[in-house]
This record gives sequence, C-alpha cells and structure tokens, in this order.
Amino acid sequence: MEERIGELWHRLITRLAQDRYPQAAARLTDLNHTLGILFRAFGGDGGLRVEAAGATEHHARRGMLQRVAGSATRIELAWRDEHALRLPEVIDLFPQHSLNRDLYFWLAALAACDQGERGPWLLKNQQLTKRALERYPGMVARYERLQAAHLTQRPDPEKMREDEAAQEQAIRGALINPGSMPHLPPAGRAPWPVPLWLHPSPPGWVQGGDAGDQENGSAGESKALDDGRSRRGERREMPEADGGLITIRMENILSWGEFAKVDRGAEENDDLDEAMQAAEQMEQFSVTRDGKSVASKLRFDLDLPSEACDDEIVAQGMLLPEWDWKRQVMQEDHCRIMTLQAQDAPPSELPPHLKKTAKQLRAQFQQLMPARSWQHGQADGSEIDLEAYLRFSAERQSGHLAAADNLYRDLRTGARDLSCLLLADLSLSTDSWIDNHHRVIDVIRDSLYLFAESLSATGDSFGLYGFSSRKRDPVRVHQIKAFNEPYSAKSRGKIDAIKPGYYTRMGAAIRYAHQLLDQQPAQRRLLLLLSDGKPNDLDKYEGRYGVEDTRQAVREARRSGIQPFCVTIDEKGNDYLPYLFGSGGYVVIHKPQELPHKLPMLYARLTRE
Repeated sequence: MEERIGELWHRLITRLAQDRYPQAAARLTDLNHTLGILFRAFGGDGGLRVEAAGATEHHARRGMLQRVAGSATRIELAWRDEHALRLPEVIDLFPQHSLNRDLYFWLAALAACDQGERGPWLLKNQQLTKRALERYPGMVARYERLQAAHLTQRPDPEKMREDEAAQEQAIRGALINPGSMPHLPPAGRAPWPVPLWLHPSPPGWVQGGDAGDQENGSAGESKALDDGRSRRGERREMPEADGGLITIRMENILSWGEFAKVDRGAEENDDLDEAMQAAEQMEQFSVTRDGKSVASKLRFDLDLPSEACDDEIVAQGMLLPEWDWKRQVMQEDHCRIMTLQAQDAPPSELPPHLKKTAKQLRAQFQQLMPARSWQHGQADGSEIDLEAYLRFSAERQSGHLAAADNLYRDLRTGARDLSCLLLADLSLSTDSWIDNHHRVIDVIRDSLYLFAESLSATGDSFGLYGFSSRKRDPVRVHQIKAFNEPYSAKSRGKIDAIKPGYYTRMGAAIRYAHQLLDQQPAQRRLLLLLSDGKPNDLDKYEGRYGVEDTRQAVREARRSGIQPFCVTIDEKGNDYLPYLFGSGGYVVIHKPQELPHKLPMLYARLTRE
C-alpha cells in the first residue's frame, strides 16, 4: 500500500512540476541530416559531426515544486568542440513544435558563427547572436519568435533576490538587444540556463567508452550504447572492492553511483541490459582498469592478435608524412610502413559458393574488353594493307620517290590504359558479426575474390592490398597481389589468409597506395578503398585528427591524377565520407552481404565514366 501511494505521489508531483511539452518535441534524430547541411551552408566547419549533447547540471535556483519533485536539475545545451557540433537530443521547451524545431536551426546558425573565441559567456553569446543575425537575415524573424517565447518562461526578476534579479535583468536585456550588456552581475547562484545560447562552460567529453590499449581477452557478449550521446569522462584508480555490506563505508556510496569499471570483475552481475540502463542514465563516467576479463561489455572488445601469428615481412622502413590539422603542418617521416604477406598461404581454388557468381561476372566483364580491330599502316603485320600499297604504287608510277614502309595491317586487341588498386581495411572491427553466419572479414574476403575474378577477365592491371595499424609505427600493409603478379591460385591463397589486424590509420595507407599507383604507366589510375568505419588508432589519430589526415591524403592523391573512391558498409558513412571524399567519391552499402556482388559492378560503372 505504501509503495502504491508513493508511486501515485511521485506521478502527481512530477506532473505538477513539469515545465516541458513532450507532445510538441522536436528530435535531433529526425533533423540530423538537415542540420548538418545547414550548419555547413552557414559556413560551419565541414569536419564537424552533428551529435547529441548530454545533459549537464545548471546549479540555478529551482522552484518549490521542482525541488520537491527532484526535477529540472539538468539541461541539454548546445556547444561545439574540435570533433562535433553537439545539440540537444530532444527539444521540448515550447508548446509549439515549430518553435522547438526552429530552435535547432537557430543553434546551428549560432554555432556556425563560433570561431573559437574566448571570453565571458554573456559577452560571447551576444557577439555570436549579433553576428548570426547580420550574416543570415532570414533568421531574424525566427530568433524574435524564439526570444519572445523564451522570455515568458524565464524566472520573474521581481520574485528573485536582489543579486539574482540583477543577473536575470542583464540576461533579458542581452536577449532583447544583443550587445547591450557589457557584463554579468555577480550573484550567489548560477543564472537560469539560456537554451538560445551556447553552453557557458562546455565540459571535456569522450565517446561512450575508450577501448584503450586493451589486451586481455574475453569471449563474452558485447553491446554498444547507441543513444547517440557523448559523455564526460575522467580516469581514476580502481577503488577497493569491499567484500561485504558491513565493511562498506557510507561515504563510498556516492562515489560508486557514477563509477563504471571498464573491465568489471569476474564477480559482477552479468545482466548486460541492467548495465546498459545504468550507463544511459550517467552523465559522467570514471574509467579505470583492473586487468581482469569480463563476461560482457558495453563496447567492442579490442582484442589484439598475437605477435606469434604475424605475417612474413616483405619490406619495412618506408617513412611517410602525416598531416597535423591543429598546427596546419605536414609532419615528414612520421609513419613507418611495414609491407607483409601471408606466411602460410597455400594455393587454393575459388570457394564453391562463389563459383556461379564469378562465372557470371567474368562473362559480363569480358564485354568491357576493347574489341579487336585492324591496325593499318604497320611496318609488319599479318596481311598487306591494300590502301597503303596502292598509294605506294601510284606514287612510284608517277615518278615520285616513295619508301616501301608501313605497307601491312594487323588485327590487334586494344588495351584499356587503366590501373586499379583495391585497398581493404583489415582492422579489428572487421572481426565483428553482421548476422548469424558471416563476419565483416568474411564479406571482405568474398569481395576480394569476386573483384579479382572480374578484373582478370578484362585484362586491366590491378593490385590487391590490405592494411591495419597500431599507432604510427608500424602501419601494416598486407600485399595480397602486386601489380606485376598474375592473378592465380597463389593469389587466392593469400586472399583466403587475410585476418583482422589492429586499427585504421587510413591516411598512411592511402599515401602508400598513392606511391604504388604513381609507379604504374597507365594514364588512368583508380584507388578503391574498402572500409567498414572511420579512421582511428590508439593515439591522437582517433577523432578529428584522423579525419583531417585522411582528407589531406585524398587531396594529395587527386592532385596526382589518381581517382580515389571509398566503398563502405558503415551505416554512419554518410555523416563523414562527404567531407573526406566529396559527395560523389563514395558509396554506402547498406546490406554488407551484398558487397561482394556490388563491388565488381561498381568498378565497371566507375571505369566507364
């Protein structure tokens, strides 16, 4: 009975304290793509993703009902950092859906004007507001509607303490007339948040968890947090795990409330759903390591393969540069390339499940071969060129001195002046399962088989390589088939031997492929990159740094006349690939199982253009 009454009371007081309008909510998931385009059209940094911002505590004075209900302690505000534009996951501040939607557009415009200037929160947001209204006149009416609606929701200065009232008046003046308020008066409490402005003090944030340099194994279930939010993180030492209730100190209760062990001990609760629910409610994660394996994880387990299972080294020591986007400089000789090939790869036949498809593709691709044609006026050939001989004979009969050269013709097969290098991502993420029967690496292996079978039918020059990395030294490039090698059972054996490696230092791999293609005499050179995710590595290559280096490597390749094209099975590829390869430089395969069949046909389309 007491529990039932408590539940009814909680529901009643929460409803009375409610200051949101969920029935009119606008959601970031519905507008993400539009906001990304709008942000870049406004002049925002094209390398930034649009992501959901987590809620943060605002420490402002709340109303009595809110304090009783324990609500309105946190709020989602917008900000931008070097990796992403972070917007509220849901906006339900206003009773009209149109206003909530307009707020997303206004925040995108405001963030596009932010050039990273430092300054007091009040002054900076006034400057950004003025700049946005001057640059984008179409936003003026939208801002006026948002400002008028928000002012009616803000606390009444007449009912506030004197210092807090002065602070509130300054904020109201800044909203009504941006640029009119020189400073924010001091007060004993923080001011009520302004959702029309950027976050006053954006915290340092990390993605849902840092896999780090883990090397302890686990065969348990793995699940990722897919709510789209980023979370604040800090590193701590592992707390002592007390064995019983009596030995737990009461002051430890709060510290454990926001603590999530990256490698939870073996005595943990194995209910992964409960762990996910707890993690989704946390604003901040404290992470550490205790060296123990776990039964389940909330992130992909980055188990590294044993060095004893390494491949045979073909060449090592090639040094390549890397782009540092923060300093805007090229770091010379920054990455070391190690070229490898499978140590134990006996020649093999095409897998039985691919033979029928390969036969169909070979028949289709043979049509791409240039038709045989007569080459006239040759110095040697299979037949006399009658036109050339008659011309020669007429000139001699007329008394002119004519050389008896180039009097033959020959039937020859034309050749397409084309070289293609297929570069496959062999990072550890390819070890993940896409269904109950196939891993990503299996799909990539089948794709390499069918791609090679198709190109061998055209006679085009091609090479097959894979890559993975573990920091900048070494970047491992697996030589499957070099340009000067024929496609044979030996090549198929190397394809069969590919396995997941480490991480994805994509810029270095593209530069290495760039050098290989530069050595090919063909007039047209195509670089096909086959990937399942974003550039990443254990060091600073994670995030914006890796994206910018990859983009720079793609630009370098294009300046040399190489045509880079990315084929990905990453569902989020549309978020970052336009920035890396351009709108027409990539394709997302939404069903990974279809990749082996679509890749050869994609090549046929690219080489016809």
